[in-house]
Amino acid sequence: MTKALAERPNYQVVFGTACKEGQISGIHKAVYSPTRDVSDNIHNYVEPLEAAVLQGQAAYRMAQDLRVEGFIPDVIYGHSGWGPTLFMKDIFPSAKLLCYFEWFYHAHGSDCNFDPAYSLSADDEARVRVRNAPILLDLSACDQGLSPTHWQRQQFPSEFHPKLTVLHDGIDTHFFRPHPGATLVLPRLDLDLSHVDELVTYVARGMEPYRGFPQFIEAVALLQQQRPQCHVVIVGEDRVAYSPPRSDGKTYKQYMLETVPLDLDRIHFTDSIPYSEHLQVLQASSVHVYLTYPFVLSWSMLEAMSTSCLVVASDTPPVREVIQDGFNGLLVDFFSPEQIAERVIEVLDHPTRMAEIRSQARQTILERYDLNLLLPRHIKWLNSV
Repeated sequence: MTKALAERPNYQVVFGTACKEGQISGIHKAVYSPTRDVSDNIHNYVEPLEAAVLQGQAAYRMAQDLRVEGFIPDVIYGHSGWGPTLFMKDIFPSAKLLCYFEWFYHAHGSDCNFDPAYSLSADDEARVRVRNAPILLDLSACDQGLSPTHWQRQQFPSEFHPKLTVLHDGIDTHFFRPHPGATLVLPRLDLDLSHVDELVTYVARGMEPYRGFPQFIEAVALLQQQRPQCHVVIVGEDRVAYSPPRSDGKTYKQYMLETVPLDLDRIHFTDSIPYSEHLQVLQASSVHVYLTYPFVLSWSMLEAMSTSCLVVASDTPPVREVIQDGFNGLLVDFFSPEQIAERVIEVLDHPTRMAEIRSQARQTILERYDLNLLLPRHIKWLNSV
């Protein structure tokens, strides 16, 4: 939306960011930087709050400089929870403050107590509650907010629901489009799978429990036993983005590769890759597996559907908002590697029967999540304020 607004003659757009790299034509970039890191001796409950305050303080000082230069915004739009929006109403009280609200944390009923392998202590419950402090400050101060899915909006306290509009960011369906017969060749990675007829794909920011990485690897082991020609491509970094790290210091990838018997010649880890290569992975996919806790829905699942991937996904609330089992994808028990493997094999065994599901997957994105439809709605929402 920022770029689209900057291209219009009646908008002046300033982009405040902590990132020094990159520049977008037509947008004035203002960089801020916190003066220090979070204190070493601070109570662990309030570490995220202090981090947010430090970000907010830095953004406030950046805004002071902009004000001195004569820039007074009509509308401020920022991502809540991380701090930059905290003090914008103080420096620009006449501006309308819009916030993107992605998640509100609960110790019970969503992600935190979903996996029985990770129990919550009373200490954890208290920490989760305090984690919402900067989000609540933004909910109170903002004029309007936006959440990308109904499931995510549902997590926020009901008294704030009148402020929150559901509107997804949108998927570029022209870019994420099918390419029938595509094979996967990534010269930069020296990866040539053009000879492979059965290709299972998996994409996540990190290899972690929140996105079902342990269950997926166990399913791959079962799959390899029954499909000797099947290859697997895993896109993502060997890190955690949301899950707690392992207590033994190992990454989840290291642990799973050490404990699960696998044919590593048929598993290909790409690390993070550019969007152009991400697209090639999806276009060549025979089956795309997406697993998630009851948490924020990944763009990657919608991008896969837009590319007409046959998505085998976890039967969890964020997924069920988009995928209907047997219509535009297949749903599985998050905790069952056996069922995940069975449904992947079902797809590989019946490619013709699955063609309509692939078609409906893309149609779902075209009708409900297409950037061409949603971008005008975003701009209309902003202007309505």
